[in-house]
Amino acid sequence: MAKFLLYFLFFFSFSQLILSSSFSLSFSNSTIICPHGQSLALLRLKKSFSVMLDSGSWVCNYYGGTTSYPKTEYWKEGSDCCSWDGVTCDFVTGHVIELDLSCSWLFGTIHSNSTLFLLPHLQRLNLAFNDFNGSSVSSGFGRFSSLTHLNLSHSQFSVAEPSPWRFPDHDIHLPKLKFLSLQGNGDLIGNFPRFNESNSLVHLDLSVTRFGGELPNSIGNLRSLQTLHLSGCEFLGSIPTSLENLTQITSLHLIGNHFNGRIPNVFCNLRNLISLRLSSNNFSGQLPPSIGNLTNLHHLDFADNQLEGVIPSSTLNGFSSLSYVSLRYNSFNGTIPSWVYTQPLLVELDLSHNKLTGRIGEFQFDSLEYIDLSMNELDGSIPSSIFEFVNLRALYLSSNNLSGILETSKFEKLRYLTDLDLSNNMLSLTMSRNSNSMLPNIESCNLLQGPLPTLPDSTFFFSVSHNKLIGEISTLICKASSMGVLDLSYNNLSGMLPHCLGNFSKGLNVLNLRRNQFHGTIPLTFLQDNYIKTLDFNDNQLEGRVPRSLIICRELEVLDLGNNKINDTFPHWLGTLPMLQVLVLRSNHFHGHIGVSKIKFPFTSLRIIDLAHNDFEGDLPEMYFRSLKAIMNIDEGNMTRNYIGSEYYQDSIMVTIKGLEIKLVKILNTFTTIDMSSNKFQGEIPECIGNLNSLRGLNLSHNDLTGHISLSFRSLKMLESLDLSSNKLSGQIPQELTSLTFLAVLNLSQNHLTGYIPQGNQFGTFGNDSYYENSGLCGFPLSKRCTIDEIPNPSQEIEAAFESGFDWKITLMGYGCGLVIGFSLGCLIFLSRKPKWLVWIIAQNIHKKIIRYKRSTHRR
Repeated sequence: MAKFLLYFLFFFSFSQLILSSSFSLSFSNSTIICPHGQSLALLRLKKSFSVMLDSGSWVCNYYGGTTSYPKTEYWKEGSDCCSWDGVTCDFVTGHVIELDLSCSWLFGTIHSNSTLFLLPHLQRLNLAFNDFNGSSVSSGFGRFSSLTHLNLSHSQFSVAEPSPWRFPDHDIHLPKLKFLSLQGNGDLIGNFPRFNESNSLVHLDLSVTRFGGELPNSIGNLRSLQTLHLSGCEFLGSIPTSLENLTQITSLHLIGNHFNGRIPNVFCNLRNLISLRLSSNNFSGQLPPSIGNLTNLHHLDFADNQLEGVIPSSTLNGFSSLSYVSLRYNSFNGTIPSWVYTQPLLVELDLSHNKLTGRIGEFQFDSLEYIDLSMNELDGSIPSSIFEFVNLRALYLSSNNLSGILETSKFEKLRYLTDLDLSNNMLSLTMSRNSNSMLPNIESCNLLQGPLPTLPDSTFFFSVSHNKLIGEISTLICKASSMGVLDLSYNNLSGMLPHCLGNFSKGLNVLNLRRNQFHGTIPLTFLQDNYIKTLDFNDNQLEGRVPRSLIICRELEVLDLGNNKINDTFPHWLGTLPMLQVLVLRSNHFHGHIGVSKIKFPFTSLRIIDLAHNDFEGDLPEMYFRSLKAIMNIDEGNMTRNYIGSEYYQDSIMVTIKGLEIKLVKILNTFTTIDMSSNKFQGEIPECIGNLNSLRGLNLSHNDLTGHISLSFRSLKMLESLDLSSNKLSGQIPQELTSLTFLAVLNLSQNHLTGYIPQGNQFGTFGNDSYYENSGLCGFPLSKRCTIDEIPNPSQEIEAAFESGFDWKITLMGYGCGLVIGFSLGCLIFLSRKPKWLVWIIAQNIHKKIIRYKRSTHRR
């Protein structure tokens, strides 16, 4: 009995505990219901704005680092506002204490009588990254006496002319304010606000506004301030000495103002400073010695001023954490200070455009990725430690008095180097015999200038692209009879090409003269049994006809004659070249009908064809389309992917996608494209184009093509870009095009297309610009809605599905199985009345679908 009583007392006590907890929880929950007045104020605030996708959304995504969405869309009348997106309530009183509507696509004006100011208990208010259409920063913001955080950045606050209103520069009576950001409101005018000594401000950002005038001495009252960003404003005058009171400051940015005079010696007590950026002002004089006390400094930026004198050395030896130093565009003289060479974390160093002298010392650490010492008076040789910087991306040492001989092998370790400028020195470059000791992949190299140097007769590989070479190519170059690669691209060479250039070396593989100023004709003779694989004459001023002697270049893979003045008909005889993969004739004066070739199977290896911007006319070359075997049935899964070229030279090409020229630094052997745009082709697009099922890009725009878009396009399963714009195509857009799941770019604009725009797959991603100036089109994404007659009949879509591989046998099998299973389940339900397991499965599926629907709705 005693044991029974003991159990009873235990369960009684436990149940009382649960009841009391439940009561406490329900009571606690009941206290955080949003007050009706504040809920009503928020709903009225919502109605005062419209929601527009462009209202600060891209700025938010770019600068804010977060995804924007319309938070107020989920605010519903009758629900607890404490549960609304962006709203936070006090857990005891229920008052709204935080409102975060940043990145909410809001558009409209905040008036002085806005219901926003009926939320007196706000502690945090974030309206950043919206578009408030030139709203003024109303005095209503001063009513938030409990406010600690106010963020109005990038939200189009301004001063509407001719209103005399300015941001208040009187004392700000927000005693609890710690965070204030007005950054990115480019039309917001004001002077620096005055703060009393009792302020609690920690973060102040007025960058990229029209705040101006002189900084008041009261700035020294901001003793708790850690961040002061005033970059891109209109402040002027000198920096007040009271700045030395900001002993807690970690980041001081005054970039791009009109400050002048000397930089005051105020840094003695600012030992917490991590980032000091005063660039692009009018400061003069020498650097203050107290900078040496900033031993925690990571960023030191005094660039673009009028500073002079010697950069302090001994007083700045305490630096050990610097990662960024920029003193460029000043008048510093003397030698580079010793502390520069001893920074273990230094990543970027820019001392360019000064008057520095002496030698460049040896760096003790290899952390540097960017070095710019150009436009000084430095002498001596380039220190060997620079060639140990394995992460170096850019090296600018131009316009000094540097001397010495550079062996290309010294660049072996600089695998990430893309920008190299050593011009206007007294340096010379020697090419290493070892093929593994050549310069890395330099995208911008201004090492060589002046006339083209004379080459040793034994030269095999000579590549001096992206330099400033001038003058003509001497016939002496033809003595280099062992030449395998000659790349003179991207220079300022001119004159006529030597006639011997095509036949001076039987072993010549690559001749690249792209983007120079050569004129005259292409060399007419080539050696029998030559090994030429690449001929690139693009972007010069060459004239005449395509030399027929090219027919003997049986190894030719790349022929690029684009952007010249060649006047000829289509060189159909090139179709006999068995290895030709790339043919570029764009932007010349080619003309006439392409016609029918006498060759049975021409251009069987061709995978990149660019005939754009010429005067070709007549029908599209159906015969050639049928012969392009290299664009048909490529089995990428079983083929070895490699690049056109050789181990020591990679071909590159410019292609046009969506109107933009894109440089393919390497040409993958699976890349295929046809561009016949901007000619005078007529007639219909041939059905056989559907055979090119490995084609990735097709551009037939700006011609006079007529007829319908062929159904055969549905076979182009690899197609990524399709441009048929600016023709005279008519009829409907085939629904079958939605099966092209790789299609990323579509342009059908400026035609005579009609009917319903297909929906599904990639077609849901295309915008208005894909269809504009087709007055007969309707449906998404156009604003024009379709009539009932224009909407496709579902039976037609089913028929299209049948045509694309619908199998009646499989369907009938499924139908039969479904009938048997359904009949069996029906009998089971009838006999057992209510089988719980089946009801439970159905209920669970419905529950899951409801949850998924709510989540997806919320995300939208």
